[in-house]
Amino acid sequence: MLELVSPEQYRGDETTADMSKFTHHLFICNKCKPSKKFRDGKTHDSGKLRSALKKEIKRLGLKAEVRANDSGCLDMCDDGQIVVIYPQAIWYGGVAVEDAERIIRETVLEGNVLEDLRIPDERLRCGKRAKSAKVEPNGSN
Repeated sequence: MLELVSPEQYRGDETTADMSKFTHHLFICNKCKPSKKFRDGKTHDSGKLRSALKKEIKRLGLKAEVRANDSGCLDMCDDGQIVVIYPQAIWYGGVAVEDAERIIRETVLEGNVLEDLRIPDERLRCGKRAKSAKVEPNGSN
């Protein structure tokens, strides 16, 4: 029988286990075409949005705690450019490049859900619903 080992057992380094524990992991849908017009009337470019989020994360010295990555289709195309933040399970729609700084500052650092971007629970197509309540800053909820 195959026995699974933890990353620290495999590497022989007890400190590596903490490196993979991000307080926030942002997933940016990369299936949106830049030319597509969405319900919010905007056009979106996931590459530029991801770059803006990563730039703000780096500028604030959060690279060790916060990660921003492309995702595949999140099945929420009608809501514009999507950003999902885990483990907080916050779903934002209609996100523009100009929202990147505010997402990092107000959601990641201050723990506030941005209601103007939050996709309402009844429109989510997933099991766990985003909450419209304050979340703990830096993932300590």
